[in-house]
Amino acid sequence: DLAAGLLPRRTKLRFSLLAHIHLHAAGEARHAHDAQAPRLRKMGRMAMTGLIDSLENAVRKLTWKPRGTEWGKYYTFTNYSPEALEEKKRLVGQFLDGADPKSVWDLGANVGLFSRIASDRGIPTVAFDMDPAAVEKNYLQTVANGETNLLPLLQDLANPSSSIGWSCSERMSLGERGPVDCVLALALVHHLAISNNVPLDRMAEFLSGLCCFLIVEFVPKSDSQVRRMLATREDVFPRYTQDGFEQDFQNHFEIQKT
Repeated sequence: DLAAGLLPRRTKLRFSLLAHIHLHAAGEARHAHDAQAPRLRKMGRMAMTGLIDSLENAVRKLTWKPRGTEWGKYYTFTNYSPEALEEKKRLVGQFLDGADPKSVWDLGANVGLFSRIASDRGIPTVAFDMDPAAVEKNYLQTVANGETNLLPLLQDLANPSSSIGWSCSERMSLGERGPVDCVLALALVHHLAISNNVPLDRMAEFLSGLCCFLIVEFVPKSDSQVRRMLATREDVFPRYTQDGFEQDFQNHFEIQKT
């Protein structure tokens, strides 16, 4: 019922969606209050196989063109120069080689530009982002390239997946699924600190539970992106400085390279 109500009316013109969603929802609504038990009907093997094939084809034909979200075109409008972006990629690769991780989580991965620095090295990598368009673009590129070491997932770090199910034990929370060998937190700290009011020390504590090695980027208030974030609100972040960042993260990590 929910899916049928959310889909636009034009989807009724597609036989697969009409048969599997709209007509099914209409039948459910029509017989929702029937007092009699439904009659059981036998379905042959060929009919069952045909139904499954039809459902599979319907799902495979579903597509979505990512658009209209804030971060789907991040690298189109980024304030990085081509030279600065290449230098950042070089540094991330260098730090990864030094850590030699067997697993990587990229938090705030956007479309996976830096995630692929890890996955292209054969490291199983999960690319998390809260933007559906960015995750979809990353996924489509992963499929198109036949990449097997990269998994894009939708995840809001300010409201991460919790443990759910019976006694909260059937599905683990994000934190319980770690720690992994290495976490990338690039162009992420200022979003958590300023947009979501997460203190640097609490952020460092959270990240320390996710990984053994952390490759993290601090974006100062002088950066144009941070200035834009602070333009419409009071700056109540006196500790958001390079020194404050390093002091708070040193409580949970040993800084090896900067």
